[in-house]
Amino acid sequence: MTDQIHPLAPHHLPFFITAPGDTDILMVAMGVLLVAAVLAIGNFYLRLHSLPERIAHKSQKLQFEIVAILGLLALFTHIHLFWIAALLLAFIDIPDFGTPLRSIAESAERIADRNDTETKAAADAGDTLPTPRPVDSTPLARGSKEEEHSHA
Repeated sequence: MTDQIHPLAPHHLPFFITAPGDTDILMVAMGVLLVAAVLAIGNFYLRLHSLPERIAHKSQKLQFEIVAILGLLALFTHIHLFWIAALLLAFIDIPDFGTPLRSIAESAERIADRNDTETKAAADAGDTLPTPRPVDSTPLARGSKEEEHSHA
């Protein structure tokens, strides 16, 4: 074969037309650019998608787990409402009800253990247990009959 241009072809060919058997540099460059663009857009999408989880990371464990589950549901189901709910939940500061309740429960356990210890010590010593006082169940034990009728 000859390296000569076909007689019917124009003499000034554009730079992107390659000779037969040569590497098409423009196609290789566009392939590399396409792979880089897909990876960059995918990275941006996943970082944007994990935004609620990164925001909720500093919050309570339960809230973080709920936000993470909503994020996964949004990722796999393509229901954007889950992502919006996760984002809103990540920004809301849920009050900590667990710590005070746990403290109350621990205090009640300590009181119960102390009462059990005192009861056992009194029983071992042969003492009789004190009888509890009866509780007055009338609604206005201190008030007069007129006050009781006036509230009715």
